[in-house]
Amino acid sequence: MTPRVPRPGGPGPGEGRVGLDAVETASRDELGALQLERLRATLRRVYDRVPHYRAAFDAHGVHPDDCRDLADLARFPFTSKDDLRGRYPFGMFAVDREQVVRVHASSGTTGQPTVVGYTAGDVDTWAHLVARSLYASGVRPGMIVHVAYGYGLFTGGLGAHYGAERLGCTVVPVSGGQTERQVRLIRDLRPDAIMVTPSYLLVIADALRAAGTDPAATSLRYGVLGAEPWTETMRAEIETTLGIDAVDIYGLSEVLGPGVANECVETKDGPTIWEDHFYPEVVDPIDGTPVPDGAFGELVLTSLTRQAMPVVRYRTRDLTRLLPGTARTMRRMERVTGRGDDMMIVRGVNVFPTQIEEHVLRTAGLGPHFECVLTRPGRLDELTVRAERREPDPAAGPVDPGSDTDVAQELRRRIKEGTGVSAQVEVVSPGTLTRSLGKAKRIVDLRVRALDTTSTERPAGT
Repeated sequence: MTPRVPRPGGPGPGEGRVGLDAVETASRDELGALQLERLRATLRRVYDRVPHYRAAFDAHGVHPDDCRDLADLARFPFTSKDDLRGRYPFGMFAVDREQVVRVHASSGTTGQPTVVGYTAGDVDTWAHLVARSLYASGVRPGMIVHVAYGYGLFTGGLGAHYGAERLGCTVVPVSGGQTERQVRLIRDLRPDAIMVTPSYLLVIADALRAAGTDPAATSLRYGVLGAEPWTETMRAEIETTLGIDAVDIYGLSEVLGPGVANECVETKDGPTIWEDHFYPEVVDPIDGTPVPDGAFGELVLTSLTRQAMPVVRYRTRDLTRLLPGTARTMRRMERVTGRGDDMMIVRGVNVFPTQIEEHVLRTAGLGPHFECVLTRPGRLDELTVRAERREPDPAAGPVDPGSDTDVAQELRRRIKEGTGVSAQVEVVSPGTLTRSLGKAKRIVDLRVRALDTTSTERPAGT
């Protein structure tokens, strides 16, 4: 019998089935009561212990006692990444620094880094939620899990590692990079599951093929993929190439790390948000007004059980919508379309790399590797999509998708019809584009801002 994963933070309503926390299938009323209890405690905690939140609540004329219903949360102010940066390094902690057993941090490549802290209880909760996510993905105790997320200050590697151990799996802590070593360990250790970014998994698949191994013939059965936006078309590419079930894991360090939400393998219809630990909202990305479930907007998350660094109404900049639960009672989020800071604005049209990805993968003759190059030769932006030819598959027999010119013309047509943007397309040979060892870098911004000193538009990705 599969052991039931213990749940920190107090029991949820009812008794759990084997392998599931009871709260995952509790009624919405039971879940709502638990959320309200934890939300009120979190608001009081940050008001009493974090000067930023006391000042922000007071400035907005709200007090923790004003939260009598979950809907009252909308009266409270947002938290942004700039708030975290402005209180670097420890200004957002709700506990004494001596109670923090671990810190993670952003790279700070686009400005002041953000530091997030964890108590021993936070680490325990995090491990539990990743274990819950892995179970939802189809992974079971005793399986071997190959972790190819980066370790270190990035939350992906250690978060995945602790969760897999908590579930009772054997962990192979490879981290990112060293692709030939990844291939050797997959062939030799025969893992059942892999945790990695979708783009790097395709790099590993290419390396397996180059080493003489059919990527679909390995021991891998499950891919728990995250840390970057990806599409249904990419899922189909990955599942066909590697012969696995691929599911989406979602998280961000400011809220906890991986394990905020995860797709259930039986439905694959968007990550289920673990609502007993995080309260989700979706707001209009322009004015911050809450929108109803089912409407598209920016995801906002409030942590309900975090001790060291709770966040209230954190603006993730991730664009999605909330949907009813299916495999679990808790609500789902549609797979993230992109982030507000990943959006390209090309001659007044908003375009995300995921939209380009859809059209690249639907164009015969092209593989999954591409990049979007932004230039400004004059006063207007131009987009060039560089996409690789797909490696020929001898098993599929001779296939003639057309010349590079024909393929480029087809992709240009698809992009224009699908997004409204007129893009240049360059078809390049397999292996031409730089491979990411972690999160894919889809946007190459070569625009020279000095040519338009009056522009207030930010380069994509900043």
